[in-house]
Amino acid sequence: MNSASPRRTRGFTLIEVMVVIVILGVLAALVVPRVMSRPDEARAVAARQDISAIMQALKLYKLDNRRYPSTEQGLQALVSRPATPPVPENWKSYLDKLPLDPWGKPYQYVLPGLKGEVDVMSFGADGVAGGEGFDADIGSWNL
Repeated sequence: MNSASPRRTRGFTLIEVMVVIVILGVLAALVVPRVMSRPDEARAVAARQDISAIMQALKLYKLDNRRYPSTEQGLQALVSRPATPPVPENWKSYLDKLPLDPWGKPYQYVLPGLKGEVDVMSFGADGVAGGEGFDADIGSWNL
Protein backbone atom coordinates (compact mmCIF):
# COMPACT_ATOMS: atom_id res chain seq x y z
CA MET A 1 0.00 0.00 0.00
CA ASN A 2 1.45 3.26 -1.04
CA SER A 3 0.75 6.08 1.40
CA ALA A 4 2.09 8.68 -1.00
CA SER A 5 -0.83 8.41 -3.47
CA PRO A 6 -3.60 11.00 -2.91
CA ARG A 7 -6.90 9.78 -1.60
CA ARG A 8 -9.79 10.24 -3.98
CA THR A 9 -13.08 11.42 -2.54
CA ARG A 10 -16.08 10.43 -4.49
CA GLY A 11 -19.03 12.88 -4.79
CA PHE A 12 -22.58 12.33 -6.02
CA THR A 13 -23.13 11.97 -9.71
CA LEU A 14 -25.70 14.08 -11.52
CA ILE A 15 -27.93 11.01 -11.95
CA GLU A 16 -27.93 10.29 -8.21
CA VAL A 17 -28.83 13.89 -7.39
CA MET A 18 -31.64 13.83 -9.97
CA VAL A 19 -33.05 10.57 -8.54
CA VAL A 20 -33.13 12.07 -5.03
CA ILE A 21 -34.88 15.23 -6.31
CA VAL A 22 -37.51 13.14 -8.12
CA ILE A 23 -38.14 11.04 -4.99
CA LEU A 24 -38.52 14.20 -2.86
CA GLY A 25 -40.89 15.67 -5.44
CA VAL A 26 -43.09 12.55 -5.41
CA LEU A 27 -43.17 12.53 -1.60
CA ALA A 28 -44.07 16.24 -1.52
CA ALA A 29 -46.86 15.66 -4.05
CA LEU A 30 -48.33 12.97 -1.79
CA VAL A 31 -47.89 14.67 1.60
CA VAL A 32 -48.54 18.38 0.95
CA PRO A 33 -52.24 18.04 -0.06
CA ARG A 34 -52.96 16.06 3.12
CA VAL A 35 -51.26 18.65 5.32
CA MET A 36 -52.82 21.62 3.51
CA SER A 37 -56.40 20.35 4.05
CA ARG A 38 -55.97 20.09 7.84
CA PRO A 39 -56.94 23.73 8.60
CA ASP A 40 -60.16 23.34 6.59
CA GLU A 41 -60.98 20.10 8.41
CA ALA A 42 -60.36 21.80 11.75
CA ARG A 43 -62.68 24.68 10.80
CA ALA A 44 -65.45 22.25 9.86
CA VAL A 45 -65.08 20.43 13.20
CA ALA A 46 -65.13 23.76 15.07
CA ALA A 47 -68.32 24.79 13.22
CA ARG A 48 -70.02 21.50 14.19
CA GLN A 49 -69.04 22.03 17.83
CA ASP A 50 -70.34 25.62 17.81
CA ILE A 51 -73.62 24.53 16.22
CA SER A 52 -73.99 21.77 18.80
CA ALA A 53 -73.50 24.28 21.65
CA ILE A 54 -75.99 26.70 20.07
CA MET A 55 -78.54 23.89 19.66
CA GLN A 56 -78.17 22.98 23.36
CA ALA A 57 -78.73 26.63 24.30
CA LEU A 58 -81.81 26.75 22.05
CA LYS A 59 -83.23 23.65 23.74
CA LEU A 60 -82.73 25.25 27.17
CA TYR A 61 -84.40 28.43 25.89
CA LYS A 62 -87.39 26.39 24.74
CA LEU A 63 -87.60 24.55 28.08
CA ASP A 64 -87.68 27.85 29.96
CA ASN A 65 -89.95 29.78 27.57
CA ARG A 66 -92.06 27.07 25.86
CA ARG A 67 -90.92 28.17 22.40
CA TYR A 68 -87.81 28.88 20.39
CA PRO A 69 -86.82 32.48 19.65
CA SER A 70 -88.51 33.80 16.52
CA THR A 71 -86.50 34.16 13.33
CA GLU A 72 -86.59 37.95 13.84
CA GLN A 73 -85.22 37.61 17.39
CA GLY A 74 -82.59 35.24 16.04
CA LEU A 75 -79.72 33.70 17.95
CA GLN A 76 -79.11 37.02 19.71
CA ALA A 77 -82.01 35.97 21.98
CA LEU A 78 -79.61 33.48 23.58
CA VAL A 79 -77.28 36.30 24.66
CA SER A 80 -79.62 39.19 25.50
CA ARG A 81 -83.31 39.33 26.41
CA PRO A 82 -85.42 40.00 23.29
CA ALA A 83 -87.53 43.16 23.26
CA THR A 84 -89.61 42.14 20.25
CA PRO A 85 -92.65 39.86 20.66
CA PRO A 86 -92.96 37.17 21.72
CA VAL A 87 -91.04 38.40 24.77
CA PRO A 88 -89.83 35.38 26.78
CA GLU A 89 -91.26 35.05 30.30
CA ASN A 90 -88.41 33.13 31.95
CA TRP A 91 -85.44 34.37 29.96
CA LYS A 92 -81.94 33.63 31.24
CA SER A 93 -78.57 34.13 29.62
CA TYR A 94 -77.96 30.98 27.56
CA LEU A 95 -74.64 31.93 25.93
CA ASP A 96 -71.97 34.40 27.08
CA LYS A 97 -71.53 35.63 23.53
CA LEU A 98 -72.68 34.60 20.10
CA PRO A 99 -69.81 32.99 18.21
CA LEU A 100 -68.99 33.64 14.57
CA ASP A 101 -68.38 30.64 12.38
CA PRO A 102 -64.72 29.66 11.81
CA TRP A 103 -64.74 31.69 8.57
CA GLY A 104 -65.75 34.87 10.42
CA LYS A 105 -69.42 34.99 9.42
CA PRO A 106 -72.51 34.79 11.65
CA TYR A 107 -74.33 31.50 12.08
CA GLN A 108 -77.72 31.36 10.35
CA TYR A 109 -80.92 30.57 12.27
CA VAL A 110 -84.24 29.54 10.72
CA LEU A 111 -87.55 28.88 12.51
CA PRO A 112 -89.32 26.79 11.39
CA GLY A 113 -86.36 24.87 10.11
CA LEU A 114 -86.09 23.50 6.61
CA LYS A 115 -84.55 20.23 7.80
CA GLY A 116 -85.58 20.12 11.45
CA GLU A 117 -87.73 21.92 14.03
CA VAL A 118 -85.12 24.70 13.94
CA ASP A 119 -82.02 24.99 11.81
CA VAL A 120 -78.68 26.50 12.78
CA MET A 121 -76.09 26.55 10.03
CA SER A 122 -72.86 27.90 8.62
CA PHE A 123 -72.54 28.35 4.87
CA GLY A 124 -69.01 26.91 4.96
CA ALA A 125 -65.78 28.31 3.54
CA ASP A 126 -67.39 30.16 0.62
CA GLY A 127 -70.10 31.84 2.75
CA VAL A 128 -72.79 30.98 0.18
CA ALA A 129 -75.64 28.49 0.55
CA GLY A 130 -74.92 25.08 -0.97
CA GLY A 131 -71.52 23.98 -2.20
CA GLU A 132 -69.38 20.89 -1.97
CA GLY A 133 -66.39 19.84 0.09
CA PHE A 134 -65.29 22.60 2.47
CA ASP A 135 -67.74 25.02 0.81
CA ALA A 136 -70.69 22.79 1.82
CA ASP A 137 -73.18 24.02 4.41
CA ILE A 138 -72.69 22.68 7.93
CA GLY A 139 -75.92 22.54 9.88
CA SER A 140 -77.72 21.19 12.91
CA TRP A 141 -79.20 18.44 10.72
CA ASN A 142 -75.81 16.79 10.11
CA LEU A 143 -74.25 16.75 13.57
